[in-house]
Amino acid sequence: MSEQELSNVSNIIGKGTELEGNLTTSGNLRVEGKVKGGIHTKVKVVLGETSIVEGDIMAQNAEIGGEVHGAVRTSGLLVLKPTAVVHGDIITGKLIFEEGAKFNGKCNMGGVVKDNKPVDSAKDDQTKINEKGGSKTPPTNLPKKEKATS
Repeated sequence: MSEQELSNVSNIIGKGTELEGNLTTSGNLRVEGKVKGGIHTKVKVVLGETSIVEGDIMAQNAEIGGEVHGAVRTSGLLVLKPTAVVHGDIITGKLIFEEGAKFNGKCNMGGVVKDNKPVDSAKDDQTKINEKGGSKTPPTNLPKKEKATS
């Protein structure tokens, strides 16, 4: 099958189904059951209201209506439905947070996308500096702002 054909394939983890282990697919994925492990898809993942995921999620786009215990990384759009509960960090290009959704973690938006992984470019630059022996502390030789007098 070609890459285009694989991305058009849809997969479903039905209500009442439990899967243990990491799940990787080139196609769309819908989860109504429970997944204990990471999820990685090149296109879209949809978590229904009855879904529970105990692991990290990586996708181009995601729509979450269930519960996630782990990080969520999308290079495109992430939609948190009113029934969504996310316990973990979010890294995404765009975010729609519908009224009623719950989120406990840190959120980083609009980072540079590398290999379907959104990355905070400022953090990435700081990492490069640190790897070259630089300091994590900000420079102290910046000019001081002068106070305005009236």
